[in-house]
Amino acid sequence: MSYLGVDLGTSGIRLLLTDDDGNPLASTERPLTVARPHPGWAEQDPAAWVMALDGAIDELRAAHPAFGGLKAIAVAGHMHGATLLDEVGTPVRPCILWNDTRSHAEASQMDALPVMRAQSGNIVFPGFTAPKLEWVRRNEPEVFARTARVLLPAAFLGLYLSGAYFSDRSDASGTSWLDVQTRDWSPDLLAAGAMRPDQMPRLVDGCQPAATLRPELAARWGLAGDVVIAGGAGDNAAAACGIGALAEGQGFVSLGTSGVLLVARDGCHPRPETAIHTFCHAVPGRWYQMGVMLSATDSLNWLSRLCGHAPAALVAALGQSLRKPGRTRFYPYLAGERTPHNDAAIRGAFTGLEVATDTQDLTHAVLEGVAFGLRDSAEALRAAGAPLAPLYAIGGGAASDYWLRLLATILDVPLLRPQSAEFGAAFGAARLARIAATGLPPESVIVPPEACERIEPDARLRPSFEAGYQAFREAYGTLRALP
Repeated sequence: MSYLGVDLGTSGIRLLLTDDDGNPLASTERPLTVARPHPGWAEQDPAAWVMALDGAIDELRAAHPAFGGLKAIAVAGHMHGATLLDEVGTPVRPCILWNDTRSHAEASQMDALPVMRAQSGNIVFPGFTAPKLEWVRRNEPEVFARTARVLLPAAFLGLYLSGAYFSDRSDASGTSWLDVQTRDWSPDLLAAGAMRPDQMPRLVDGCQPAATLRPELAARWGLAGDVVIAGGAGDNAAAACGIGALAEGQGFVSLGTSGVLLVARDGCHPRPETAIHTFCHAVPGRWYQMGVMLSATDSLNWLSRLCGHAPAALVAALGQSLRKPGRTRFYPYLAGERTPHNDAAIRGAFTGLEVATDTQDLTHAVLEGVAFGLRDSAEALRAAGAPLAPLYAIGGGAASDYWLRLLATILDVPLLRPQSAEFGAAFGAARLARIAATGLPPESVIVPPEACERIEPDARLRPSFEAGYQAFREAYGTLRALP
């Protein structure tokens, strides 16, 4: 038997096939593009997701006989996207993506309603789904009038696979329509956004069977018997399942284009005023919280373009010994910031520049500034009572030993480097598919990988970086006042 995890990302879709013991068998990817018809807009055609999925499955079928024993599929997807469908399930406009900021005014107005934070457990960010629908209602009334249902991207692929309207609770948590405490759609939140309960899909947990594969797809793909379609997950919840972050305090820090610090919780403890996200996990009775910064490795890539050197070369030039904080400081707000500021207008800066400042000083300042930004998320999580056990370090930036030692010291948390190459959202989705098909306890499947290395904080430099972090925090007000 085999199980398929699908990770629908903004820039591409990835499929991972695993065996009956959860071991990876094969994977494939297809690219996707983002349309940006106006500044601040980001859209995708849902038909492109279906085409990419079909092409990837055809490749797996042709190359890997184990696909013929497929028993379950789970889809993980980029969160918050507004996919508007008519009465027969056809999209009425392109999907408005998570990184689309056109609804910033609507988000601010909705966030001012006391019910929004009280029941959703989160700030209404411009990227969330509810303000997008309010923008459509105000600016595209004919489209809004034709909208019979709203699905998130992963749920749209679930509809294609099964013909059923359902959504996983972890993904639904990012809509601003879900009461994260009761784990159900909130009539009050829906009413605040001029939406109706009948426009929402049925809710399931990510590891539960939600539907079965459409017979015509099963026949086309050469599959016999029912194939379970699991609830699936939002991308970060799926990544948490892939890295084994299920119990209180288990989590990861991701040095990707954006930066994420995620911790699993045994209960629901929202702290929206800190701008951390409190979402349902992909398994029943569990939640997770995360802080998000918008420019992590993106900051290093930006410096790389300016200097004309590859990011790895810039970091390698720093050597092996961890430096103390220097006079030069970097504020990584190149695209605004989420946690803890919820500030779309703030922009980045270098300070402490002088004639003697060189490329190594700038590089160290960027790595340090990103680590300070993630420390902001760590402090917000601590304020919510989240224990920060040793965290797995993932993402492209985690390949840098120097950056991980710096980050461990600034967070004052040991970091673990996973030994396995498979621990991402597609792997987590495959685990959810396996649980849904077999009924295995989630705790027996969603387990952490072996760690090949443990990076401890540098106790000798902790006081220096603590002082540097406090100075970093104090500068926020000055930067916010700049035009």
